[in-house]
Amino acid sequence: MITDGDLYRENQLLRRKLRAFLTQARENEQKMRRFHEQELRLISTPSLSELVQRVLYNYRTAFTLDVVGLTLHDPGYEIQRILEDEGVRVAEFTSLHFSAETDALDTLFGVSLEPRLGVFRPHEHAALFPDNCHAQSIALLPLVRYGELIGSLNLGSNDPQRFVAGSATDFLQRLATIVAICLENATNHERLKRVGLTDSLTGVNNRRFFDQRLDEEVARAQRSGEPLACLFLDIDHFKRINDQHGHRVGDRVLREVAGMIREQLRSTDVLGRYGGEEFSALLVNAEKEKALEIAERIRGVIAARRFSLEDGGTLSATISIGVSSLPATVEGNEDIAEELLDRADQALYLAKSSGRNRVIPAEEGRNAQVTELKLGVQMA
Repeated sequence: MITDGDLYRENQLLRRKLRAFLTQARENEQKMRRFHEQELRLISTPSLSELVQRVLYNYRTAFTLDVVGLTLHDPGYEIQRILEDEGVRVAEFTSLHFSAETDALDTLFGVSLEPRLGVFRPHEHAALFPDNCHAQSIALLPLVRYGELIGSLNLGSNDPQRFVAGSATDFLQRLATIVAICLENATNHERLKRVGLTDSLTGVNNRRFFDQRLDEEVARAQRSGEPLACLFLDIDHFKRINDQHGHRVGDRVLREVAGMIREQLRSTDVLGRYGGEEFSALLVNAEKEKALEIAERIRGVIAARRFSLEDGGTLSATISIGVSSLPATVEGNEDIAEELLDRADQALYLAKSSGRNRVIPAEEGRNAQVTELKLGVQMA
């Protein structure tokens, strides 16, 4: 026989279940709203650097996470170069990792390419998170485009019950899909922009890009107080190479020289083809002595190189380099970027006029002497 007490208890039980359902529904609604807001922000992000920062920092706050990591497949160093060209110091992003191969990620996700939820195990997962990660539970989300694994989004919580193996992953899979699409779109957008900012022959930045970065780096150096150096480089007697061996050989020499210069520069430096056989480089956070060391290294490797000819022979080439450093400036000096480049150019003329195949630093008081040399010396 059912008593009034039984009915009351059953009624209370149903009320508790209803409150639990309503609470869960409100939490899901709030979660969906937060997710939708983040999704719209991510889609509208104008640059790759801002996109990465939003994923690493905004997601941590929006979804009350203790740590967020991002691992990207970047075999050609392309993504890192894009970020660095946008002014990001990649080394300072301890939550951002890059891999040249996908072997580790392939092993982690397998052929199913599904999220992995569970306990954080440092010996397995440390490479996906910052060094000081103390997460108790993690969600590893594969970033996939057209069936290819392009990275992983790694979420961590100090709550051991936040990400439990076997839990539903609908939200997480949608999140990973949106992040993957946005990363691909942002990278493609940067590639399209670079089509007009890259020299087609040598593959390095063109003058337009270099001039743009020159102003940006000078302004940044003035704000931060960090040193900035400029190199102006010119292949010696390049016209003679074209005249004696043809323009095909000359073009190949240009490409190889550009590659050798780039190999000697650091990832944060900016290299551009300034015109003809001239190149220019900005050495970020480099004192004068460091800039001279790098310039001398460039000169040495080019002088030691033998360039192959189609008939089996070889030819040699040398390069002259002028080096200038950002001087102490009066605040508001709008011509400082042009002066930095001009002083490196003047030092280059002095290097060419005094024998070529050498590195000459720009010095105060030498400008007048160099100007006279420029007027009186026929340059190669």
